[in-house]
Amino acid sequence: MLPRAGDVLRVTKAASVQFIEPMLFRVIRVHDWPTYDGWAWLDGYQLNTAGDAVERRSIFVQLNGLQRANVSPTANMRSRASVG
Repeated sequence: MLPRAGDVLRVTKAASVQFIEPMLFRVIRVHDWPTYDGWAWLDGYQLNTAGDAVERRSIFVQLNGLQRANVSPTANMRSRASVG
């Protein structure tokens, strides 16, 4: 799976051994840098359980190890609307 900007992924050790603790990651950009077949550099934000960005990161991952995350953007938008 080649992710696109805006995709939310569940990144686990299946994508790279550095991700022993799974994380949610919202993709900003997929770099077109030359790399190993099936691997890619991704820029994006690590998300907390509420879906809020907590850290900007660049990660190097195996594409076939990425999983689409089931997150509801409307739930996150409702919580933000009630705060302000």
